Amino acid sequence: MFADTIIETESLFTGAGAGAEPGAVAIAGDRIAYAGPKGGAFTWRGPDTEVRDYEDALVVPGFHDSHLHFFHSALYSSPLASNYLGTSEADYVAHLAPLAASRPEGSWLLAQGWREYRWNPPVMPSRESLDDAYPARPVALYSGDAHTLWVNTAALDALGITEESEPPAGGSYDRDGEGRLTGIIREAAAMELMPRITASFSDEEMQTAYCGFMEKLLANGITSVCDMSLMASPGLDFVRDDIYAALDAQGRLAVRVHMFPTLTDDMARLESMQKRFTGNRLRAPGFKQFFDGVSSQHTAYLAQPYANARFDGDRGRPTVEPETMRKLVLGAAKAGHAVRIHTIGDAAIHGALDIFEEARLLFGPLEHGQNCLEHLENFQPEDIARLGELDVLAAVQPPHITLDPGGPERDLGPDRIRWMWPFSTFLEKGVKMAFGTDSPVVDVNSMDVLYAAVTRRDPRTHEPQGGWLAQERISMADALRAYTLGSAQAAGRANELGTLEAGKFADIAVLDRNLLAIAEDEIQQTKVIATYVGGTLLYGE
Repeated sequence: MFADTIIETESLFTGAGAGAEPGAVAIAGDRIAYAGPKGGAFTWRGPDTEVRDYEDALVVPGFHDSHLHFFHSALYSSPLASNYLGTSEADYVAHLAPLAASRPEGSWLLAQGWREYRWNPPVMPSRESLDDAYPARPVALYSGDAHTLWVNTAALDALGITEESEPPAGGSYDRDGEGRLTGIIREAAAMELMPRITASFSDEEMQTAYCGFMEKLLANGITSVCDMSLMASPGLDFVRDDIYAALDAQGRLAVRVHMFPTLTDDMARLESMQKRFTGNRLRAPGFKQFFDGVSSQHTAYLAQPYANARFDGDRGRPTVEPETMRKLVLGAAKAGHAVRIHTIGDAAIHGALDIFEEARLLFGPLEHGQNCLEHLENFQPEDIARLGELDVLAAVQPPHITLDPGGPERDLGPDRIRWMWPFSTFLEKGVKMAFGTDSPVVDVNSMDVLYAAVTRRDPRTHEPQGGWLAQERISMADALRAYTLGSAQAAGRANELGTLEAGKFADIAVLDRNLLAIAEDEIQQTKVIATYVGGTLLYGE
């Protein structure tokens, strides 16, 4: 049998070796038939084999975003909504004008991306500024971390939220000194409103948005993603298997998608998805759950109070009661299902590891899939080694390191920040690590992911010089492995994806320069010149 395509390069990074060497990849059908030194590909070359010589370009396994939210990433990168950080409350309101003009009169205005701590002045916004600009049109603006919602009075009216309304468990409505709603809605209360806000978008509009987002992924060399549940409440995870199924049936599902719906007492949804989606593009490897919130809003669950505590005992709290989480995870483990848990604070991480440890003692190691913790921002130091001992993968997002300059010092104090995003220590302790973005929280820019991991500097400002907690910097080779093989492990598909080896799917990214041999300030200048999924060229040339 001959190869359909042979890719040649002076810089081949298979992920299975230490670095990049001259080499070739022979592709037969949608699989890799050979990957290694150029001479070994000769026997796969037939009269109809297409040979593509990429010369000095770096050929790597396709990147795999281990943690994003596809629905919202597609929505906010489409003309249907907006994604904007802004410089102040007034600037953000003004930025809505083009969106308002482009959308049907009276329809919702939806945007995400504001972070008040990066504004001047760094103060929380309120509904008054939105009411002045849009007195009769509902406006919903999610924060950059998607945990807080800023709305106007028209939105509160449309959602049926009054001055007498009580928030759902795990959420809150902010009020001013006189007890009036400010228009700021937090955590579960904010998240559960999203389906009602987005109901105005048709399935056809969303399919188009999904396809547009897949084009963006391919342009970044991303060939696989893990679509993670956004909300812990049943039915509100936004893992839209119906949209994926429609696109797959139309032959328009360009990347591999791994769906992780919310873990509940009733595991029927995941199990039904696993029976339905057995193809190579669309899978449902496991569950997602949520143990806490985010540090910047003091909703991450800590063992000790925040350094800048807002009240006595201010250390966040679990979004799911620990005993409830225990029962959910043990039930999933008994049924053989992998679970990925949102854990940012050290108390949430410690509690989740205790539960995974009990599950392993009772039911043994997982036969399929991979238990993971998501985000893992600050640690009790002894818990780092426990990740490796319990075979719990750390799914992290490198650009998050510098999202809030000075925030960790402000919220946690100097003693606790030492163990934040400890990438190098993960490797030293034998912890499996997967990279992603948490898009739309961070854009799916593959070079920003690698830059942040290697330099520990902000991809936008390039600060701080030398890197934040520079001792936790890692090599580019290790970063590439975390962004390819590590993410394949998180999806439970390391036997099929993540390295360029015979028998695996031919998911490949080609970059215009060798990331392993360039200066740090060139990383973000690197361009993806070709992306293959299953041996088919879907981006570039």
